Amino acid sequence: MLAFSVPSFHIPLALEKKQTPFKKSIFFKSQLHSKHPLNTGNTSKFKLFTALSPSPLTDSSSNLQVDDEVEVETSSEKFDWYSQWYPLMPICDLDKRAPHAKKVMGIDVVIWWDRNESEWKVFDDACPHRLAPLSEGRIDQWGRLQCVYHGWCFNGSGDCKFIPQAPRDGPPLHTSKKACVAAYPSVVQNDILWFWPNTDPQYKDIITRKTPPFMPEIDDPSYTRVMMNRDIPYGYEVLIENLMDPAHVQYAHYGITDIVQPKDKLDREGGKPLDLSIEELDVNGFTSTQGWSKTTFMPPSIFCYRFTSNNTLYDPNFAYSDPNKPTSSVETKKSSFQKKLSLIFFCIPVSPGNSRVIMCLPRNYGLWIDKIVPRWIFHLEQNLVLDSDLYLLHLEEKKILDIGQENWHKVCFVPTKSDALVIGFRKWLKKYAGGQVDWRGKYSGALPPTPPREQFFDRYWSHVVNCKSCNLAYKSLNVVEVALQIISVAAIGIVAAMKQGAASAVTRNSMVVLAVVSFALSRFLAHFIYKYLRYHDYNHAFR
Repeated sequence: MLAFSVPSFHIPLALEKKQTPFKKSIFFKSQLHSKHPLNTGNTSKFKLFTALSPSPLTDSSSNLQVDDEVEVETSSEKFDWYSQWYPLMPICDLDKRAPHAKKVMGIDVVIWWDRNESEWKVFDDACPHRLAPLSEGRIDQWGRLQCVYHGWCFNGSGDCKFIPQAPRDGPPLHTSKKACVAAYPSVVQNDILWFWPNTDPQYKDIITRKTPPFMPEIDDPSYTRVMMNRDIPYGYEVLIENLMDPAHVQYAHYGITDIVQPKDKLDREGGKPLDLSIEELDVNGFTSTQGWSKTTFMPPSIFCYRFTSNNTLYDPNFAYSDPNKPTSSVETKKSSFQKKLSLIFFCIPVSPGNSRVIMCLPRNYGLWIDKIVPRWIFHLEQNLVLDSDLYLLHLEEKKILDIGQENWHKVCFVPTKSDALVIGFRKWLKKYAGGQVDWRGKYSGALPPTPPREQFFDRYWSHVVNCKSCNLAYKSLNVVEVALQIISVAAIGIVAAMKQGAASAVTRNSMVVLAVVSFALSRFLAHFIYKYLRYHDYNHAFR
């Protein structure tokens, strides 16, 4: 994830302990303390342990040192998975001309643009007639969502407005409540479409009582906000904890990421102890502050890192410079300016073994880059980062399911502070959220089988078709490839048709060179399209 750096901004993953004063880490009971099970009653208690990460390469490096033990009262408050706003897609990747199918929390929904109300709508993806998917339909000439199976049409409220098979002089069948489609509350915020996963009428105005988490950097015009979305072949829990684990970056993404290497490297990749700690944890998530970043987890979907160029923390809600200083001075502006970068991940539970991530990287410098570099260029590297640990996390999830989500803390050995955020998430999940996503009995509990590698690492269906920029690049590059092949064949044909002596040797040789170069470029382009926009395998052994 930290590969999404941009020129002149380096993110140090290794911290010297002098940079960050020691804070009490919420290193809850690991398998070393599994003999004390966590109770969930209203007056239950659980243990908090302060863990110190020992120095590397010592005999004690595998032991968890406990300095003190604190009794903390737990809360009876529980996290309701179906009383939350969930992100669906970035607005920049939605086409107003067609409906879009998405799945969130096991719920199949259709997204479409209602031009009569100038709003995005989210419906249940099933026609009430025979349950055909409305996402396979179209927007008709009156701006209604039409089911293409039998032509039933619906307005932005989900009311059926037309049943072609109903007699014209008969009763108005389309006015029946049974002919309506369930409509979900939805809202656009931070250039992302969100929906509330409950169609009960009492939630129709839920936006007036509860809004999605707001990320101010995304709406700040002084920041860039390039977004990307991708479907992931492993579940929500593994996605979240992987993003919370900066220690894996040097290894799983070796050779891809642009990070500062420590002076004293103990191995090729340059891994070092990380001083991570959690400040507070409750039903609303947790925060963590290190010398190099501030991280925030806002369940169920948002996890965010925030950095500055001099490794000092910032709050996007605060002023960026001292208002008492004269703003007309160029030198003052330069001295007070800080480069700021956020890594914002919107993590979406789709179904067991499947998730979706929307990534946004707001930064307040280098804005000109995004104006001249198309979005799909950035996506090439971001997809490579996701590919590099895709398969190992898929297999890891299967192993976790075999032992049971509730036994994670008993089986996984996490003795160092670099795993503090992962442990914090697992503890939040167990204490407040039932230990896993609540699918409400929609699934048997088994994960989908592992597909062939070419299907598993597929980029086209997992990203390209869902990204306007990459989809346009894919189509355009294919047109260029065909054009180069035509030029190559035409040049050869012209040379063959030339009569001996009718053209100079220079002309003939130029046409031959044109044919060869065009053919070579077409082959290179075909390889590029396949490797970066269709299928890109990844083998760590040869990195």
